[in-house]
Amino acid sequence: MAVPHLQQPSFLLASLKADCMNKPFAQRCHDLEIVIEDFPAKELHAIFPWLVENIFGSLDGIIIGWNLRCLHGRANPTEYAIALDFLDPSGPMMKLVYKLQAEEYRYEFPVSYLPGPVKASMQERVLPECSLYHNKVQFPPSGGLGSNLALNPFEYYMFYFAISLITQRNSPITHHVSPSNSAYFSLVDTYLKWFLPTEGSVLPPPSSNPGGGIPSPAPRSPAVPFTSYGIHHTSLLKRHIAHQPSVNADPASQEIWRSETVLKVFVEMWLHHYSLEMYQKMQSPHVKLEVLHYRLSISSTHHSSPAQSGYQALHAYQELFKPTEEHVLVIRLLVKHLHAFANSLKPEPLSPSAHSHTASPLEEFKRVVIPRFVQQKLYIFLQHCFGHWPLDASFRAVLEMWLSYVQPWRYAPEKPLQNAEPQPRSVSEKWAPFIRENLLMYTKLFVGFLNRALRTDLVSAKNALMVFRVAKVFAQPNLAEMIQKGEQLFLEPELVIPHRQHRIFMTPTLGGSFLSSWPPTITDASFKVKSHVYCLEGQDSQYKQMFGPEVRNLVLRLAQLIGQAQQTAKSISDHSAETMASQSFLSWFRFSPSDMNGSYTGNDLDEIGQDSIKKTDEYLEKAQEYLCQIFRLNEAQLTQMMMNCGAAQDENGKKQLPDCIESEDGLILTPLGRYQIINGLRRFEIEYQGDTDLQPIRSYENATLVRLLFQLSSIINQRFADQMEILCSREDFIGRLCRYHLTNPFLTEKGRHSPALKQRSGRSRRPRISLRFLASYRTLLSLFMIYFIASWFCIGPLACTFIILLGYLLCAIVMTFFTERWKPHQH
Repeated sequence: MAVPHLQQPSFLLASLKADCMNKPFAQRCHDLEIVIEDFPAKELHAIFPWLVENIFGSLDGIIIGWNLRCLHGRANPTEYAIALDFLDPSGPMMKLVYKLQAEEYRYEFPVSYLPGPVKASMQERVLPECSLYHNKVQFPPSGGLGSNLALNPFEYYMFYFAISLITQRNSPITHHVSPSNSAYFSLVDTYLKWFLPTEGSVLPPPSSNPGGGIPSPAPRSPAVPFTSYGIHHTSLLKRHIAHQPSVNADPASQEIWRSETVLKVFVEMWLHHYSLEMYQKMQSPHVKLEVLHYRLSISSTHHSSPAQSGYQALHAYQELFKPTEEHVLVIRLLVKHLHAFANSLKPEPLSPSAHSHTASPLEEFKRVVIPRFVQQKLYIFLQHCFGHWPLDASFRAVLEMWLSYVQPWRYAPEKPLQNAEPQPRSVSEKWAPFIRENLLMYTKLFVGFLNRALRTDLVSAKNALMVFRVAKVFAQPNLAEMIQKGEQLFLEPELVIPHRQHRIFMTPTLGGSFLSSWPPTITDASFKVKSHVYCLEGQDSQYKQMFGPEVRNLVLRLAQLIGQAQQTAKSISDHSAETMASQSFLSWFRFSPSDMNGSYTGNDLDEIGQDSIKKTDEYLEKAQEYLCQIFRLNEAQLTQMMMNCGAAQDENGKKQLPDCIESEDGLILTPLGRYQIINGLRRFEIEYQGDTDLQPIRSYENATLVRLLFQLSSIINQRFADQMEILCSREDFIGRLCRYHLTNPFLTEKGRHSPALKQRSGRSRRPRISLRFLASYRTLLSLFMIYFIASWFCIGPLACTFIILLGYLLCAIVMTFFTERWKPHQH
């Protein structure tokens, strides 16, 4: 871009904005790269906020920006490659970030666009526990809610990048492509691999100074008093560069600062979404005591009223948050990479003293990255999804994210042995500490999934697959035993160690820097499990054992539903086969019984086909087997249960009616009956019980013809009613033929047993002609084809009509002979 170096920053910004409207995407990126290389930081400082917003979109979602979420390599390969190169960690945009970082510029980020819990706490002047916000909050001098965060260029860039996943969720998507193939998803993966490497260390940022590095952000004093509802920890950089004689940071600490910042921003923007009431409940007792002391200490100052009322408002705050499937997929990518990052930790030396001197900051970061930064927020995020996600197949994304977290061994560097017959790999005992310290991730969320599975339609192959996936994961050898041992440690009475009562259950201090206030090593496994449960659920929580009798009953109910779903799938398969076999050429000329009464006996499996039914049966059968292994269920008992489910069908192969009780007003569904209908286990045979000519017009009928033919039928029936009555009263074959085709035997039979239908069936038992079947599109198509073929053979329209009527009469005679209604008329 040919722009003189003597231009003012405002003119440079105006030129870039004009280019954004007039030049193609590739040319704009090339010009921006030249500007970043040639212009000094003082002039680039003015365009940086506009450029970030132009790329990631505005915080209010009005400006879409480059729309990285909808930019896919297959649809736009050129723009996709250019965007990834420009935003790469070693690309032009990051060079601009590091160029401005060297000059220690600050940029304002509105607090109002932060996640709900963080925003509410800051507006009430309560500092969140995450050190990402410490020494950055700025309030307007006149008060009010217009507070901002003063961020350095690297933080500002990462804030915008991470939060664009949420603020741009309503942007239009022009094509149906998997979110995992988007440019945004690829950039998340690239940034995780660059700043949280599993091998080696983070590459140092490029420096514009010949002999120095980029200075780290210096701590600044807060503008207003804060209290933290988490423990305030010193910054990571203070630990490493407090005694450095120069402002240039040590390369190791600079490396850790960027890694820690990227992780904190991702976790805060993507996972910190839930009610603050739940968040407060999960704080340890000494934190609540700290807040109480703060409130008492300021009760006599002029800040007392807003602080106290603010805390009450903060405590009752509820955030309305609905994560999308794309959001969940990005979090799963983060979880998988963090497992690989933590599992790349080098083996600990035998000497504990050697550990503290030889371990690098990156190795220490790997050691605590999951429990310190991710565990608590991810647990509550998963609880929110398990409780609020719709009961459909889209829950698969949440399920796979959960299963990825509870299987860290899948991302360990060691490879399984290649055997001729692959066997399920046993979970090693080295993962027992992880399972104990994440016990609720296994037990409580498993119970939450059971409650969801009991409310879903297991006949659907997608829902059956989710049950199969969970059962298969928890049936891995040695996993259930380690979970059970963890529960036993939690339930162990605290009567052995006298001094245990003086210990406080500490929170994992997710927000603090990992090198600050390093706690002493705790060897008591039982205390670790209790600390984990109490930190996430509170000390007054009631723990429900995964292997206790209550959950076992839920598993038995699920096993029973699995058996019923298998029987339902089998009956649907049989019904579909019978329906296909019963279709004939005559169905093109008149209504079938299912068309006339409007009943529907199938579900989505009828559209998917027999392959889906087979998959459903395979998934459910395997899931049943895995559940037996996990909970040591009696296979003979389950077999008898399945036989009872099969015996629930009557001799005609139809499902029994839902569970009901009889009353004066008729049948009333019981709770069991409602459950059976919701899950498709049983149903009522819904049939139309009125005059077939007065049914609602169907989608396969011509509305105009239906009305005209009804009027024609009514005229014929009124004029020839006496003659048709005489014909139907005859005892010979003519009488039986007329009674079969000119009366409605359905209402005649129903009227004998239902007093409510006697009055309505009186008119329908009279002989009548119904011409409505001629309004069906398939009938019209068939007649058109017959006339077309007749004209091909030079047969006239009158002769063709006579042949059609003669053929219909012959079919009617044949159907009269092969029906149960051939018996003489009963007066």
